[in-house]
Amino acid sequence: MTQEIHFVTGKGGVGKSFVAAALAFRQAKEGRRTLLVELGERSFYKDFFRLESIGYQPQPFQENLDLALWSGPESLREYAKHLIKVESLIKIFFENSVSRNLVEIAPALSELAILGKITSGIRKHGPPMPYEVIVVDAYATGHFLALLRAPLGMAEAVRFGPMGEQSRGIAEVLRNSQLTKVHVVTLPEEMPVKETEDLVRELVGDFHLGPSIVLNKMLDVPSEAPPSDAPVAFAEFVSTTRNRQNEMETRLRDLARPLSKVPLILSDDPMLAVRRAVEVLT
Repeated sequence: MTQEIHFVTGKGGVGKSFVAAALAFRQAKEGRRTLLVELGERSFYKDFFRLESIGYQPQPFQENLDLALWSGPESLREYAKHLIKVESLIKIFFENSVSRNLVEIAPALSELAILGKITSGIRKHGPPMPYEVIVVDAYATGHFLALLRAPLGMAEAVRFGPMGEQSRGIAEVLRNSQLTKVHVVTLPEEMPVKETEDLVRELVGDFHLGPSIVLNKMLDVPSEAPPSDAPVAFAEFVSTTRNRQNEMETRLRDLARPLSKVPLILSDDPMLAVRRAVEVLT
């Protein structure tokens, strides 16, 4: 089974978690066994989908779709357990305050552990990952770049031994466009689009990853002018919004990347909102 990894990132507040959910729903709808993963300590989907809890171990959510929440320390502990296989030794290390502090401050160790977990199925290293697709609701732009740089930096710093080998294996998966996909979510506004332009250039230039772009929360603005008897303020709003959205879309298309447009979806039903987004994602 060939596994794909889809990272979803973007500037904070652009709706990347919502788009990641829609992407995972689409993959599951197509019959592919899919895992939707959040990174960090707190879950967005727990509240969004009104679930009791989401934890490290994947849990069933919809047909062909499981959910999980992965953090660096938990991923590192699982990796140590896979290597050492002696629970008592693992507990001594991870329950020691000095060791915990070392894990927290060690540069890139948390990011490396998370990427090791995400890529473990492809690399056939660690517990089985019985999924065809892993959709990762990844960190926002800056932290996401740090995440991708972690194995590259470690591979340079550690030439020999398990750590170096694992880092090079992870980096190889990340740079394989057949296995790793990146989706950058943005809004039709100046700041998010500028950050998207910079991120896309870095992903292509530094990591050889050609991301797709999702333009989120697009207002359905008519192309024709408002009626002559429309209030002046409304006519100005329509004109300004149409011009801004067209300008932002043109700038994003100039990046020569696949582009999807998701409309602003006004619904208090999260499942309905996600399924409407699925229909327009390409």
